Amino acid sequence: MRELKKFVQYGAGNIGRGFIGQLFSEAGYEVIFIDVDPVVVEALNREHRYPVRIVAREGYTETWMEPVSAVDGRNLEAVITAIATADMMATAVGANILPRIAGPLAKGLQHRWEDGVTRPLDILICENLMDANHYLAELVRHELPEELHGMFSERVGLVEASIGRMVPVMTPEQKADNPLRVCVEAYKTLPVDKDAFRGPVPPLATIEPSSPFRFHLERKLYLHNMGHAMTAYLGYLKGCTFLYEAICMADIRLFVQSAMTDAARSLAMRHEKPLEPLLAHVEDLLYRFGNPALGDTVFRVGRDPVRKLAAEDRLEGAARLCISQGSFPSWLCVGIAAAFLFNPEEDASAMDLQRELSQQGLEAVLQNRCGIGPEEPLGCSVVECFNLLKKGSLLESMIGLAEQGKQMQITSTTRGEHG
Repeated sequence: MRELKKFVQYGAGNIGRGFIGQLFSEAGYEVIFIDVDPVVVEALNREHRYPVRIVAREGYTETWMEPVSAVDGRNLEAVITAIATADMMATAVGANILPRIAGPLAKGLQHRWEDGVTRPLDILICENLMDANHYLAELVRHELPEELHGMFSERVGLVEASIGRMVPVMTPEQKADNPLRVCVEAYKTLPVDKDAFRGPVPPLATIEPSSPFRFHLERKLYLHNMGHAMTAYLGYLKGCTFLYEAICMADIRLFVQSAMTDAARSLAMRHEKPLEPLLAHVEDLLYRFGNPALGDTVFRVGRDPVRKLAAEDRLEGAARLCISQGSFPSWLCVGIAAAFLFNPEEDASAMDLQRELSQQGLEAVLQNRCGIGPEEPLGCSVVECFNLLKKGSLLESMIGLAEQGKQMQITSTTRGEHG
């Protein structure tokens, strides 16, 4: 009997089990998870399988992923052995955890080469982080002896991936009979950076190799992530608990769809892509946001607003994209302003942001946190939207402001044309 290829998944969370682990298990790999959660590690090693539930409006189906096992991430020797013997790998640990796994990765690679393994090792980087391949490469090189840097570049492919599947946090009820169950949507296409592979691209029907890959990263961040976050922040202001409740409200859908359409047009212009497929992607995302079976919450999608308001992240990054292509992001300004009003007490990031706002004021926080000058048009519009929302203005009243911004854009463009 032929031995199965080994796929090592660093991170056994929702994306690790509910997306990447599923893809490679279904493709016939033995999947080995590395995680620090002792409950998950013990259960995977006891059961050697776990269920993935595909949820939709009309019901659900459930399939089992097997054979699987797990390594405790705190057991360095076991982690090193898993990496040294892997045929392929992926990370899905969260961008802030990548520095913690760089050392074990470096030691595993070094052990692999000392054992005489010459075949390449490709590592899919499944994190919400632009240029994650360069970031992780720098971290790992720092942990490797300098004489191994050349081998690292030649034999290790750090492959960026665009994670489009939505996998919300599981409720206690969903996990009641099996703590390993993951509920996910049906969508499971995985765009990957074709040029980054050192070995052959795995022949999985769900993997979509693409070159150049920057377009897919920006599409994910500036369409999917931006629209998702904006829906959550506007939904929070309207008192929604679930994301599907928010996107089904006519005013919220108008703002989110308009912001996503602006970003889609700008993406098409920047990357010289046809617009129609991007607009179809926007419609598909809006439909998927409205899937009540996912049970995704406004809190989960909106949490950590400090990170999501960063200069290169989903909100301001999408706004800057629009501006770079000559379009003023009027609708997006409302979403950015709403993010500053997201203040659930259980979110430490949101509470930090509220303290900064009370101590420094919005204009200073915009400048310091986001790099948005309060005197530039983007800053002026965000401040105006924020003040209206803070006074308790309904979203319906913001439509006039957004339309004024559109008119300002048209006037500005006309002036520029006639110089």
